[in-house]
Amino acid sequence: MYHSCDSNAAAGSGILHTFRGFRSDESLKTNTEISAIRGGWMRIVVSACTATSAAGKGLAELRRSIVERNSGLRHNDLDNCAIDTWIGRISGLEDTNLPARFRNLDSRNNRLAWMGLQQDGFLTSLQKVVDRVGSGRVGVVMGTSTSSIGRTEEAYASLEASGTMAQNYRQPGVHNLHSPGIFVAAATGLEGPSVTISTACSSSAKVFATASRWIRHGVADAVLVGGVDSLCLSTLYGFNSLQLVSASQCRPFDVQRDGINIGEAAGFAVLAREELAPDAEFLLLGYGESSDAWHMSHPHPEGTGALLAIDRALQCSRLEARDIDYINMHGTASRANDLSETYALAERFPQRTSASSSKGWTGHTLGAAGILEAVITLDAMKQGLVPGTLNCETPDPEFRFPVLKENLRRSLRYAMTSSFGFGGNNAVLIFGRAGE
Repeated sequence: MYHSCDSNAAAGSGILHTFRGFRSDESLKTNTEISAIRGGWMRIVVSACTATSAAGKGLAELRRSIVERNSGLRHNDLDNCAIDTWIGRISGLEDTNLPARFRNLDSRNNRLAWMGLQQDGFLTSLQKVVDRVGSGRVGVVMGTSTSSIGRTEEAYASLEASGTMAQNYRQPGVHNLHSPGIFVAAATGLEGPSVTISTACSSSAKVFATASRWIRHGVADAVLVGGVDSLCLSTLYGFNSLQLVSASQCRPFDVQRDGINIGEAAGFAVLAREELAPDAEFLLLGYGESSDAWHMSHPHPEGTGALLAIDRALQCSRLEARDIDYINMHGTASRANDLSETYALAERFPQRTSASSSKGWTGHTLGAAGILEAVITLDAMKQGLVPGTLNCETPDPEFRFPVLKENLRRSLRYAMTSSFGFGGNNAVLIFGRAGE
């Protein structure tokens, strides 16, 4: 029943929001809709999606990288960064300019969001939904880890002699975690409620859960969900100080794995009540959230928090573990995370379930990882091509669950994505086909 999904709500944290354009008398129109929500059978579709990362701008480039098994990772060439590592840097981002009307929101992160919004006809698809229900009934839920902190770094490096911030850096809409929500709402003209979630690496997976609750409870008819995180010195030096960064290309689930590569990405999707997008191919069937709080940076060694999120997602979707055809794993290539994730999967899923990590193509995009990997998973369902685990040559013999190394042609009916963040912030999503 739907209440099993709603029990996840308390697991969310790190939310900054702006509610506007919402009137209580608009929330629910009929008793039929109220019954649908209480009975749990309101179907929520993914009517459009797109992703931009080091593996490609838009779905066609991303798909080509996966098919040809070409990684988007490069040796670290970020300005003023001396760390010996590889990064998932997006080419041409420095040359991207925001329209003049958004210059007060200028930052690398918001430029990346703008670039991402232009791909795959996404804004056109979004407008079709807006035309049906109005901009005030479409919300925005964004996920990020560091938001526009790169712009803040620049500001402090360019302080005036008096110690004050230079005029061009005085941007209250940029120097805060809600910057992605502010920018995307402005860039799209959406006037529904706007929220930014920052729960480390699970941030833009949790956006799907929040959007689902909004739609089911009548807060919005449709929601633009997204995630944006861009490269900056704070994340690179921060992860390096934790000894989590690899000096080579990351090797998820490989016996020789020795750390992560940081990447940047922007991903977006439109979730809506099914009748607003009857031609949509995919459904958000369920989500699960948990906060295990085992350690500030390490997961529980046996994956108990991850398992709780998985169980909640399965309960929400009304599926059994054996129904899941493919799992896009969190798979960061760190020693502890990869091992604990296989422990969790082994507790629930049959060995025949295909499971892999896509971070060898993109790097770990932190707060954007959840939606990036959701989009990769949705495209795998569309194309019938399951991505293997790039750079995994010899899986660790300590693993309790098999990891797919090579790409696999397979029809997928149900697929799951896993996002596990610092502090035990976990989120799991389950997708299915709308025609079934």
